[in-house]
Amino acid sequence: MKKVNVVIDGRSISVPESHTIIMAAKELGIEIPALCYEPSLEIVASCRICVVEIEGSRKLETACSTKVWDGMNVQTKSERVIKERRQILQLLLDNHPNDCLTCQKAGECLLQKYAYEYDVKFGDESSEIDLKVDKSNPYVYRDESKCILCGRCVRICAQIPERSVLCFANRGTEMKIAADYDKTMGSSSCVACQRCVSVCPVGALMDGRLMGRHRSWECEKEHIKCTVCQYGCDFELLKKGSKIVGVRSMAPGGGRPLCLKGRLTNELNYVDMSELAPVYMKKGEEYVQTSWVEALALHRLINRIEKLEER
Repeated sequence: MKKVNVVIDGRSISVPESHTIIMAAKELGIEIPALCYEPSLEIVASCRICVVEIEGSRKLETACSTKVWDGMNVQTKSERVIKERRQILQLLLDNHPNDCLTCQKAGECLLQKYAYEYDVKFGDESSEIDLKVDKSNPYVYRDESKCILCGRCVRICAQIPERSVLCFANRGTEMKIAADYDKTMGSSSCVACQRCVSVCPVGALMDGRLMGRHRSWECEKEHIKCTVCQYGCDFELLKKGSKIVGVRSMAPGGGRPLCLKGRLTNELNYVDMSELAPVYMKKGEEYVQTSWVEALALHRLINRIEKLEER
């Protein structure tokens, strides 16, 4: 593929012409902030925090959607760019609950990270926002008040056409993410694969069974591959000292990765027995606590093993 020469923040690089600015910047080790952008998802350029200044262009362009061209000269941290990003962050914080000290996502939240980097603080009215928590699905804790409408969850859910549980609902200031046209996560057709949880940049979607059990900075993390099926999904072991205290789903790759069975199997294989959280199954439109044998559908296997042993 044809390559083009680009200058980003005074540094030159030759990249394929199919690259976007954010991809070229990454190869130079330059981080451009982004909330709606995720490499494995369709590009929508909705959050606009990745704006950059291109020489010769009158307006700021989004780095996630703008392709490079030969001779392009880009500034990612000009005064104009920083001002625009600060305004966007301020708007987000003004519509976000001020509970960073107790939020489970603290330390990993991209909104928190960028607000710190650009010195943007909560306004006086932010703390008045009511929390809108949905705990009906024990595997997907959802706090609507923290949603920044980046759409990552909607796009990753839609990658499995027969699911597409999440969608945008309403317009203007009433816009939100809805499950099956405004059901709870528990009563919706969600299968708890946690694809949405794996890409949420803030604390709007979290693993409900890990809530309140650890903080990001307390845990060491180790990458593992799932061996339940041929796809080999990516998971992360959470370690506190000598104990493995949890398993987290990572962003999916190709195929049909991430499933509840895979995550629970890895929990059972790796997590310290004293740290195993209760497991649940959906019966009707509600989740009920159940045994590990039932959750992993092991009855038939156990029966066959017992019969083999009897022989």
